[in-house]
Amino acid sequence: MNVDVLITNIGELLPMNADGAVKGKAMNELEIINDAAIAIRGDHVAWIGSMAETTNIQAKKTIDADQNLVTPGLVEPHTHLVFGGSREKEMALKQQGVDYLEILEEGGGILATVNMTRKATFDELYKKARFHLDRMMMHGMTTVEAKSGYGLDYETEMKQLEVVQKLQQNHPTDLISTFLGAHAIPPEYKDDTDGFLEKMADMLPEIKEKECAEFVDIFTETGVFTVDQSRRFLQKAKDAGFRVKIHADEIDPLGGTELAVEVGAASGDHLAVASDEGIARLAQSDTIGVILPGTSFYLGKDAYAPARAMIDAGAAVAISTDFNPGSCVTENLQLIMSIAALKLKMTPAEIWHAVTVNAAHAIDRGSTAGTIAVGRQADIVIWDAPNHMYIPYHYGVNHARTVLKSGRIMYERQAIQ
Repeated sequence: MNVDVLITNIGELLPMNADGAVKGKAMNELEIINDAAIAIRGDHVAWIGSMAETTNIQAKKTIDADQNLVTPGLVEPHTHLVFGGSREKEMALKQQGVDYLEILEEGGGILATVNMTRKATFDELYKKARFHLDRMMMHGMTTVEAKSGYGLDYETEMKQLEVVQKLQQNHPTDLISTFLGAHAIPPEYKDDTDGFLEKMADMLPEIKEKECAEFVDIFTETGVFTVDQSRRFLQKAKDAGFRVKIHADEIDPLGGTELAVEVGAASGDHLAVASDEGIARLAQSDTIGVILPGTSFYLGKDAYAPARAMIDAGAAVAISTDFNPGSCVTENLQLIMSIAALKLKMTPAEIWHAVTVNAAHAIDRGSTAGTIAVGRQADIVIWDAPNHMYIPYHYGVNHARTVLKSGRIMYERQAIQ
């Protein structure tokens, strides 16, 4: 067999093969192939087998995994990738115990980022977003969802979506675009939230025509949008041909988890204070619960999303950085995996399902991302780690040694000379 790339001496290979999202107890069942090898032809996986079977394979390039862990490229299902400026000055307020909603009321928080994003040029936003996206790939993330939501007006929301569109064309990462115009209430609409939602809904036909987004999202929360408003807005998005997501039950338990299931959302995200009823409905549905433990960690919250209860109930769970400038400022999904182990009490096997196959299904990429299989896109990470348990155990650093995207090496750690 003649191939382009042969990865040899794999200590542990996690293929993450699954028929759909992995739910409940099955998340703790992990297929591990020891002493494995992978052959890549072009942009796809051509063969998977044991080292003993590689004698007849001729490769243009051979990569020795040195008995380390090999997995699919990580899938990131929830980011706010495109934004202007930064908000490091708010950290002191958070340390003093000032609540996020209070910061928001004083013109900080998301509204500060909205102002900076409105002022930023397209090129400035593109350059900044590409910088963050490069970092994500260096950390093993090969498929990334990116939301708008820092414009809250026609011009800036379109500018954000068009930045993602250009990145899709020019960056090796697979990007999935989400319109989150209903992210907050701009000051000019503080007394007319229904009117603001109508304005955002009026953008849907143009976004669909220009293919600027696949998903539509909304922030259902106290001081933002109610469950009823969210239901009406998401139905308009579905009628316009979009798949939908929902920022749900992050601060107050308003029933956002239940709404995610009701409207058939691909995912309900945050779910930090999801009710028992919401968890039960999530477990009976195809909606993925996307948990963002880095946000609770960064904001100093004692309560984390009840991922353990969700998995025990039979739900499919994914985890994400929630990369954004205000409540989780990291491009390192590996760090979030450690927080999931320490704070959500998720097992290593559950965590790996949550950052590969389940994360892929949360953004409708279950057929292309999150799995290593013959015929599938060759998105693969070789780790500086002896086994799958090591990544969440050794926290705060980048363990990615080599990142391949569609069969091409996009990042390779170099030894210090």
